[in-house]
Order: sequence, then structure tokens, then C-alpha cells
Amino acid sequence: MTTDAQLPARASFDTWGPWALLTVGVVAAAISAPLTGMDRLGKAVSVVLVPAAVVLQLCWGRVKRKRPGPSRAGVCLYLLRWAIGFVLTWANPFFAFYAVTGYYTAARELPRRLVMPGLFLTAVTMAGSEIGGWPPHGPILWLGFFLVLAVNMGMVTVFTRYAVQEQERAVVQADTIAELERTNTALQQALDENAALHAQLLLQAREAGVADERRRLAAEIHDTIAQGLTGIIAQLQVVAGAPDLTTARTHLERASALARHSLGEARRSVHNLAPVALAADGLPEALKKTVTEWGERTGARAEFTVTGTTEQLHDEVSATLLRIAQEALSNAARHARPTRVGVTLSFMGDEVTLDVRDDGTGFDPAAVPERTHSGGFGLDGMRARAERIAGSLTVESEPGHGTAVSARVPLVRDER
Repeated sequence: MTTDAQLPARASFDTWGPWALLTVGVVAAAISAPLTGMDRLGKAVSVVLVPAAVVLQLCWGRVKRKRPGPSRAGVCLYLLRWAIGFVLTWANPFFAFYAVTGYYTAARELPRRLVMPGLFLTAVTMAGSEIGGWPPHGPILWLGFFLVLAVNMGMVTVFTRYAVQEQERAVVQADTIAELERTNTALQQALDENAALHAQLLLQAREAGVADERRRLAAEIHDTIAQGLTGIIAQLQVVAGAPDLTTARTHLERASALARHSLGEARRSVHNLAPVALAADGLPEALKKTVTEWGERTGARAEFTVTGTTEQLHDEVSATLLRIAQEALSNAARHARPTRVGVTLSFMGDEVTLDVRDDGTGFDPAAVPERTHSGGFGLDGMRARAERIAGSLTVESEPGHGTAVSARVPLVRDER
């Protein structure tokens, strides 16, 4: 196999090389005729065979244009050219310039099985020229002929083998390049498919992020507005049945304070900020105030406890635990009617645990109905909050024996 870079050079030599070598051979033979003892017969043969070589080369060009590569016509033309070169070299050794063309064209003009025989014929012609011309006179010249022929054939064999190896390397290289092109094409297709898949995944991730953000904001608004309104309604109900003006005024003030508090929570939640209770205080202080205010609103005994070494937590962790506590307390007030509630915040190495326990009516966790559009976020909302920051939430309850809600999240410190 010939590479694309070699094709123009070989085509040029096949077209003009034999003409140039024939011209050099004719000129060299004419100049050296007196020195080589070229007789009248040799000159007459040359006068006939040189035009024959010209006609042969013209015919060769036409045949190659119609049938490029090895063919029967090519074999006949090669043998005819060798015969002309052999006779011309017999007439004058300097015609070997023309005969040497066989070395360069055998591999392209002859079938593979005839390449070495063709090269051998050319070597015979060249060996005869190199010992002074045909025929060798005496045993010494015949011995010299065979020695020179052996050297020529040895060189031909070496160069032929080298050419075959080069050809094999060229074939391997071409196959490798073709394979690389196929691989690059497949890789480009894979990259295009990956780009499309990446764009699709980005779109899905964006949609999932939007949905998750909507759920988060819905939960935040529920924890602020819904719980605040529940507390306000409870206070107003007390006002409606208050036995005296002082009691009514007290509960009205609590309802007003709760409304202002809920309004601040709603505004901060919409702007994705931390709960109001965390704006000035850390999580332990915010939980303590939340538990105390809840106890004052419901009349139940509410206690808050901190265990372990207190750490300054990341805002997201603090907000999550505070929201879970608020939801658990709100659920207890709406459904359990407890007389006593205990909230415990525990710092335990690389985890923070929030436990909310009450002695209310309790329920069967396995029988909790799914959340409806008109209901609160409840247990599902608290669990989603904990899982959003790689935490977990467990609920233990039994009808008539109260409820225990436990949230466990990683302890992520505030590095600011």
C-alpha cells in the first residue's frame, strides 16, 4: 500500500523516469562509443532499438492509463523493455542507464510472484554492464560476472525486503489512521450525545430545584402564617369566652404580638432568610423562647433542656431544627392536647439531636393519612426538612401514650 504523499512522486517518475534514463543512456553510449570499441553492428543495433524503446514507452503510457497496476500487458511490456535494454547493453555497457529502469518498476508492473524473477533479469543485465559488457571473455570475467550478479541480487533482496517492510508499516499505519478516524467519529458522536444528555439533565435538575424550592417556601409559609394564624385564632377564642376585661386584654395583646411575629416570619421566609427567632439569638435561645411562648399560649407545661457542649451551628441547620420544633409543637397543640411537653436539644460530637415529647393522646404512625392540599405539612414536612440537610426524623407514638419526635442531623458549625 502506498501512502498519499508517495503517490505524486511515483507517478512523476513512472511518467518521466524511463525517458530521462533512456536519454542519459543514449548520450553516454554515444560519447563512450570509441572507448568501448563499439563496432558497426552495435551502432546499427542501437539505431534500431533506441526508437523501438521510444515506441515501447509510448505504448506503455497508454496501457498504464487504461490498466493501472500489474497486468498481462504490463508483464509483456516489462519483458520487452528488458530484452531491449539487454541487447543495448551488449552493444554498449553505458546503455545500462536505461536497463536500470527495471529495478524501479518491477514491484508496480509485475504480479507478486514475478517480481523477483524480473529483478533477477535486470540484475543479469546490470552485472554484464559492470564487468565491461557482454559477453564475458574468459573464465576470470565469467567468475567476475557471477560475483557481481550475486552482489546485485543480494542488494536487490535486501532493498526488496526493506520495501516490503515499509509497505507493511504503511498498511498498518493506514489501518491505524482509519481506525483512529472511526474512533474519533464515534467519540464525537458520543460527545454530542453526552452534550444533549447533559443539557437534559441540567433541565431536569433545574426543574427539580424549582420544585424543591417551591416545597421549601410552601413549608416556610406554612410554618409561619398557618401556625401564627392558628395561635391567633386560639387567643381570640379565649377572648370570646373571657370572664373579665383584663383576661380578654391579655389574650388580645398575645394575639397582636403573635400576628406581628408571624408577619416578620413570613417576610423573612419569602426572602429565604433565617427565622426571626434566630436573627438575634442562637438555636438554644430561640428554642427556649419558642417553647416558653408555646406553653403560655396553650397553658400546657413546656420545658426545654440543652445537653452536651453548645456549638454555634450553621444557619441552615439551626433554621431546620427550629422549624421542626415549631411544627412538632403546633401538631401537639392541634391534635394531642397534651398537659406536658419536653423539648431537648443534644449536642453529640458530630451530630445534633432534637427531641420533642408530649403526653397527649398519641396516634398510630402507620395509620397517618397522606397530606392533602388543605392540610398542613406535618410529619412529611418535618422529615423532608431533616433529609434536605442529610439528617433523619423518627416518630414514636401510640394511642393514649403520647408522642416522641426525634430529628438527627449532622453538626455543621458556623465558620463565620
